[in-house]
Amino acid sequence: MLRIHFTPDDLTRIRVASAPDPLWEITCSLHRLQTSQGRWAYADWHRGARAVLTGTRLGAAVRRVLVPMLPRARYWPDFLSPQESADGLEQGFAAILDTPPARVAHEVGLLARSVGAPDWAPRLTERRPREELVRVLRAYHEAVVAPHQDRMYESLGGERVLLSRAILDGGVAGLLTDLSPAMRWCAPVLHVDYVEDRDLYLDGRGLRLVPSYFCWQAPVSLADPAMQPVLVYPVHSTRLATPARPEASLSALLGRTRAAALATLAHGATTSELARHLGVSPATATHHTTVLRDAGLIMSKRAQNTVLHTLTPLGAAMLYPPSPGSHLTTSGQPSSFPPVGGTAPIIPLAPPVTHVPPER
Repeated sequence: MLRIHFTPDDLTRIRVASAPDPLWEITCSLHRLQTSQGRWAYADWHRGARAVLTGTRLGAAVRRVLVPMLPRARYWPDFLSPQESADGLEQGFAAILDTPPARVAHEVGLLARSVGAPDWAPRLTERRPREELVRVLRAYHEAVVAPHQDRMYESLGGERVLLSRAILDGGVAGLLTDLSPAMRWCAPVLHVDYVEDRDLYLDGRGLRLVPSYFCWQAPVSLADPAMQPVLVYPVHSTRLATPARPEASLSALLGRTRAAALATLAHGATTSELARHLGVSPATATHHTTVLRDAGLIMSKRAQNTVLHTLTPLGAAMLYPPSPGSHLTTSGQPSSFPPVGGTAPIIPLAPPVTHVPPER
């Protein structure tokens, strides 16, 4: 159990990530590759990742370099999940490269004592080996994580709508109460299901909440309590049905009422709110949201006894097409993932990990 202790000041300093944190998504996705738990929830991603990694130089580097440094275990080095990653992949990589050698040596030592570290890991105190590690991280992100960034933005966007409503309806207590089934708010302490028993005292530093697409069930945090507090947790589970006839659904969308419904859902709405706005019955509103969802234009999440609808990146792109020359991703967000070319060299290799302890 992880017990996070809030002061009154901490309750005013809770922040929710506004974009997927690329280095946390790298870490959590690597954990998905190391276990069969939850594989059904990421089946299409897992198939694609295996196709990219199996029998390739990148796959060898992931198995022999990234997995030993970011194991699905009780501990992995905090310097590989820097706070600067919240501002984008390049900022995160720069923070890894600028980590003081003494801190790298300390955390590599902790890794060696807890779950074991590859024999080349002590050399990460030098900048050149860290540059090589960053090249492997970059190549892995480009090949395995970045192709799914639209889903990540979609999931995070829906999560932020849910959290916004939670805090408007129930204040900070409502926000902390509904974060995850793995968390329980008993003021002033947030109890988190965790792999070890410890306390985290925020002491006025606040808490950064990072909803993660690839985090599965168990929230994770930094091991060092002196670092800026962060809590990574799974976005609310959502699986969209694959439409049987997407062309027919998209054609049906051209009607005036469904176009109005799509615009209404730009800021999120429940079925009953949509019905009131359109002046139709709840059953009719449900029919419209079904068509929009089958066309891939909206996503729906159940929150207690209501269903909240928000736009997908495709739906947002139909309403708000980017201006000519703007550099946007298909999610409508400024790109934090610039194209990366080349194949990362392989760091001197360690033996493949054969035992993975429980997730921290």
